[in-house]
Amino acid sequence: MNIAAWLDRNARTFPDRPALARGAAVHADFRLWAGRVRRLAGALLGPLGCRPGDRAAIVMRNQPEYLEAQFGIWHAGLCAVPVNARLHPNEFHYILEHSESRVAFVSPDLAESVVPLAEKIPTLERVVVAPGPEWTRLLEESEHGLVARAPTDPAWLFYTSGTTGRPKGAVLTHRNLLVATLSYFADIDFVTPEDSVLQAAPLSHGAGLYGLPIIAKAGCSVIPESGHFDGDEVARLLARWPNMSFFAAPTMVTRLIANPAFAGADHRYLKTIIYGGAPMYVEDLKRALDLLGPKLQQIYGQGEAPMTITGLSKAMHADRDHPRWEARLGSAGIARTDVEVRVVDAEDRDVPVGETGEVLARGDVVMAGYWKNEAATRETLRGGWLHTGDVGAFDEEGFLTLKDRSKDVIISGGTNIYPREVEEVLLRHPAVVEVSVVGKPDREWGERVVAFVVRRPEAALSEAELDALCLSSIARFKRPKEYVFLDSLPKNNYGKVLKTELRKRFER
Repeated sequence: MNIAAWLDRNARTFPDRPALARGAAVHADFRLWAGRVRRLAGALLGPLGCRPGDRAAIVMRNQPEYLEAQFGIWHAGLCAVPVNARLHPNEFHYILEHSESRVAFVSPDLAESVVPLAEKIPTLERVVVAPGPEWTRLLEESEHGLVARAPTDPAWLFYTSGTTGRPKGAVLTHRNLLVATLSYFADIDFVTPEDSVLQAAPLSHGAGLYGLPIIAKAGCSVIPESGHFDGDEVARLLARWPNMSFFAAPTMVTRLIANPAFAGADHRYLKTIIYGGAPMYVEDLKRALDLLGPKLQQIYGQGEAPMTITGLSKAMHADRDHPRWEARLGSAGIARTDVEVRVVDAEDRDVPVGETGEVLARGDVVMAGYWKNEAATRETLRGGWLHTGDVGAFDEEGFLTLKDRSKDVIISGGTNIYPREVEEVLLRHPAVVEVSVVGKPDREWGERVVAFVVRRPEAALSEAELDALCLSSIARFKRPKEYVFLDSLPKNNYGKVLKTELRKRFER
């Protein structure tokens, strides 16, 4: 099944219902949206020269054209490659080249970084700025019917950075996205055409896939006019779009409940806040529940298993009379309907209740593998289980508590930052002998990036130089917020840097 079939069906059954909105204004009903998608598919398979199975990238900030491009790509039988708009141009280059994307759709503010790549990447034949004159011309092409896809055909090539350096492309199939959507209905909410989803978190992340259940049931997808998460704007949109749900990182939730406009809004119009991507302080969660009532749902997943590994339901959040209520709030919930979850030791043997180990998952939501990376695929999916790299423990009731999100990964504002990527950039400086990057607990962001740096003897080196080096190579949000200069890094007998010792410095 090609999941773009949902849009075709909605255009027949609910043609006049609002489907896409920018802020309070309707951008398109289902008839108009589906027509644009069919014409864009015609353009992709016609003048743009693509064939079913090709990759087409989306390098955009949140805007209605993002979802039009996404469904146009799927309708044509292509695989969408979502690219984080906050990345550095060098990172755009790598993902577009590695994915062998034939076409890239880009928002106007990113055109300067992406358009020149068409001359540098042999497989990238066209970059289309949307909205823009060429985008408008493409939407005037002849309509093309829905291209059939097998359940195992790639639909979403999601690049998720790894601790080994270069980003890896997780191949998500039409079956993966269908099962993730059905799991939403099973574990999170019953959805009707009266529902809406606010897309305030980046559409290029897993958060973007949380819109699929709403689209599948003919609800309205709302893009904030600001293009990002703003408490005042969310408060205004609540009254305009009732039965609203949205995904938010924990930092977004805490900011939201502290916002006077949102705190004073009529929360009857709010249906569900799904939060995840990083741990949330229990006290912050209690404050959110006091303000909003039983409207919070936690999820734990990763790019390789979108939206679903474990979850803590709205009912579990609301069950204050349960003797282990607070402990449950501090957990990542129980295994979702569509997956099996285990906690294992280094030999992949199940560990007893209460003991920590690596979290494994298996089910139809788990990716097909990594794009053009058989070695990483074999390692991550060995034995038929997704090895998440996350460390956790089950309690006697089956609730999973995460002890560490991939020991070294830094989660800042709900976004993963991988230390090795930052370390490799800093090591380019001739005055840097060694460097180790770790996460420092931060009340607002969850963690902030700190780099411990060893300088060459007698070398002059400033924080400003290191900052400039990072900004020339990686996204701004990945650069260290603090530099600590040391004479040497703590190491074990094998010469491995002891990041645990570095983290202990924050406890002093």
